Amino acid sequence: MFNIASYLLFLSITSYITIDVGRRCYQEGKAYLKYLLHDENLCLTINRILLGSYYLLNLGYIAVSLTTWEKIDSIEEMTRTTAVRIGSIILILCGLHYMNIFALYFLRKKLTFK
Repeated sequence: MFNIASYLLFLSITSYITIDVGRRCYQEGKAYLKYLLHDENLCLTINRILLGSYYLLNLGYIAVSLTTWEKIDSIEEMTRTTAVRIGSIILILCGLHYMNIFALYFLRKKLTFK
């Protein structure tokens, strides 16, 4: 019973965070890509590909992380396990976001068309 409650809590929170962060990065990333590429159609295409890849990677990782879940016997253990799993997803999202920003930052001179 604790496992099912933990799965539902984990899936609802991590899915919401993943979708909300993806939507925000998609909206705010348009201006950054437009600054780099100066081609609106290319920016929209690249931004959509980045968003699709982001959703596939993160939702896939969330699904795979359910396979390594241990049996939970108490509410304290459920809270701890769910918090650790949600925290790891948030750290992964943060790491991916900063890697993308650093990659675009270092490649911006090569990507900037005049």
